Amino acid sequence: MSLAMSIEERDAFLADLHVGIVAIQRKAKAPLTVPIWYDYEPGGDVWMVMSRDSLKGKLLANVDRISLCAQSEQAPYSYVSIEGPFSIAQRTHNHILHMAVRYLGAELGPQYAAASEGGDDNIVVSITPETWYTADYNKR
Repeated sequence: MSLAMSIEERDAFLADLHVGIVAIQRKAKAPLTVPIWYDYEPGGDVWMVMSRDSLKGKLLANVDRISLCAQSEQAPYSYVSIEGPFSIAQRTHNHILHMAVRYLGAELGPQYAAASEGGDDNIVVSITPETWYTADYNKR
């Protein structure tokens, strides 16, 4: 029996609330892999907000593809991992507010977004998923 998810299953899983792990290649070192908030609408791009001046942001200048993995933290485990090209755009207040409400809820999200205002170094990074790896151990 295959543990692979269907397109519908993987889209639903990735759209659910998980902390992602973004991986960005580095020269002469292992890839940088760090947790990050993200969002995904089925059939679209995966997007996240980061500082242009962070290590993540700086590494993007040297690569043309990145990866993101999302996993369930409770058994039976499941994961979706995507990789593909990415684009960068300037973030807006709505990006921060949307992501903060997604992860912190309707009460704390707006407070977090308001405290995060200022600084123009934040960018929106959008990954276009081209390759998918999935497993759902509920199918076992």
